[in-house]
Amino acid sequence: MKAALLIQRWYRRYMARLEIRRRTTWNIFQSIEYAGEQDQIKLYNFFNSMMTHFSVDNANQVRIIKAFSEEQRRSLSAGTIMSDEMEAEDKELMNSIDPDSISVSSSYKGPHVTFPITQNSVFALLQAFKTKQVLHVKYLLQLLHECRRVLRQRGNINRATTAIAHQLTVCGDLHGKLDDLYMIFHKNGLPSVDNPYVFNGDFVDRGNHSIEVAIILFACFLCSPNEVYLNRGNHEDHMMNLRYGFIKEIMRKYKEHATKVIMMFEDVFSWLPLATVIDDKILVVHGGISDDTDLEFLQTVDRHKFVSVLRPPGSMKMTTVDIQQLEMNEIQEWKQMLDILWSDPKNIKGAAPNSFRGGGCYFGPDVTKDVLDAHNLTLLIRSHECKPDGFEYTHDNRVLTIFSASNYYEEGSNKGAYVKILDNDLNPHIVQYVAGSTSRRKITFTQRIGKLESSALHSLRERFLACKPLLTKEFQKFDQENKGLISPVDWCSAMEAVIGMDVPWRLMRSRLVQTAPEGLVIYQSTFHDLTFDRHQDETIMSVTETLYRHKDILETIFRIFDKDNSGFISMAEFEEACSILMRHATIPLLESQISDVARSLDLNNDGHIDFNEFLEAFRIVDQDSLLKSPDSENIIDDGIEAQVAEDTPVKVVSTKGQEESVTS
Repeated sequence: MKAALLIQRWYRRYMARLEIRRRTTWNIFQSIEYAGEQDQIKLYNFFNSMMTHFSVDNANQVRIIKAFSEEQRRSLSAGTIMSDEMEAEDKELMNSIDPDSISVSSSYKGPHVTFPITQNSVFALLQAFKTKQVLHVKYLLQLLHECRRVLRQRGNINRATTAIAHQLTVCGDLHGKLDDLYMIFHKNGLPSVDNPYVFNGDFVDRGNHSIEVAIILFACFLCSPNEVYLNRGNHEDHMMNLRYGFIKEIMRKYKEHATKVIMMFEDVFSWLPLATVIDDKILVVHGGISDDTDLEFLQTVDRHKFVSVLRPPGSMKMTTVDIQQLEMNEIQEWKQMLDILWSDPKNIKGAAPNSFRGGGCYFGPDVTKDVLDAHNLTLLIRSHECKPDGFEYTHDNRVLTIFSASNYYEEGSNKGAYVKILDNDLNPHIVQYVAGSTSRRKITFTQRIGKLESSALHSLRERFLACKPLLTKEFQKFDQENKGLISPVDWCSAMEAVIGMDVPWRLMRSRLVQTAPEGLVIYQSTFHDLTFDRHQDETIMSVTETLYRHKDILETIFRIFDKDNSGFISMAEFEEACSILMRHATIPLLESQISDVARSLDLNNDGHIDFNEFLEAFRIVDQDSLLKSPDSENIIDDGIEAQVAEDTPVKVVSTKGQEESVTS
């Protein structure tokens, strides 16, 4: 009996330690994700502030202004379009893109699409994408044109019912993960009159098959327009697509036709509805709500004018003062959309700015109750946040988060889920799954945690290298005698001050840095064996390390300059991009240093920088033995003992309604 109790106690401690590791790993992934979104919003705000200091009519305007000007690309926040103007826009769009002018070569072996779209067409696309075929650009543009035509006839709020099919399925973020969409259709069936769906935004970005996911969803919508409801997410946004992979994927797959494809997707996304109401009782939106959410007002918003929701309404030529003088109605429109697409639930009172993401708000249980009661609703279904189990109930079970992209951060990081609404009592039925693993060999839970942990630590240590100058300066504040040693507490304080992420540094310290025999931290080991995979002299290497800290921002600026989506920009444009970055982030670099970096990236001396070479300059090699094999069962020992009591129970999340767990 005593032996059994000892084994039970050991097992509880062991599982509790694994749970702490899992939560810590999850926290790192999520902090990095949200920090990126916050940086993107800050960058866009910086662009907006630049617009107030430069005239678009100035012939000598800097290239970034030209890149954003209405002559070069459609305004990211167009004005209200009247019917005659809309007709003119349609004609202009069709003339500039004109899929009929593109011929299909006899050598093309991919799927052929005819209109109207049928179930057979959808099935053919599904089969083609399974074998990695790419839809011909002619058919893609025709599909997008037709989808745009139908979406324009829809209101801002879809009205769905379970009265006919006696059920309805709601899917959350897919983020270009085609395997998850296949899993949903395999388990739940294709959309049809008897099987309606709501797809709740974030179809694209991050994953490698965003185009295929969007094509299938749009094809399903055109095949069953009364049974498939599409909501817009915060990633159906041109500025987000510039940073998070969708534009890059289009350029890779459609090359010389990329500009036309990007224009069409950009326009279609702006016509996506903002919400769906099921049986007048359940509200489905991508992000959330705020204390200002008014569905009647939301129904009147001109959603098409927001190609990017990150920018307040108004022309590019407007100053900050002009924006402040906008009609309250326009500001309210923008805020309603921003809150719907970007907000997150939180256990607070009222609503507060979403400082973690940088956009939308946090809304508390009281806001949920007030908004739902005011509209006679019982439940809010939203997505927008990855959850370990693929779903989560909050706010007294009146908010349900559904996330449908499994393995979102790393293989094994999370389950995907969708929810079925049954008409008898509108009770949500959660279905969980994990899309097919690339590895045939099954791994244990402990090995999976080890693999996730290693991936998270690598991502975290990349940020260390990006912040090396700032971190070194912060470490030296605590090392007055220049011994290269500081206390663990000072090391944690420095990491928290510079990295700015909500990470348990004390818990992670033993995996991230080396310690001297007397217990002090050897702070330079924070960057041990972590270098860029390029042979450069010390001067260029120093500048490269500085630029790496803002690599994603620089990549976004690069794509803005690359107006023809060729994958190349001139050296002068690259130097100007770096100059803009310096102003945005207050980076102390000399123009001569930037020129040296530009020349080092121009490998064939043609005066242009290949974007692939640009990214290759920032590839990191990690030779540190701290990153163990996925099979390793290493435990983050430092600090865990103090946090795990002998009989710590492992928390099990209870669910509302039934639950099914499937691994394939």
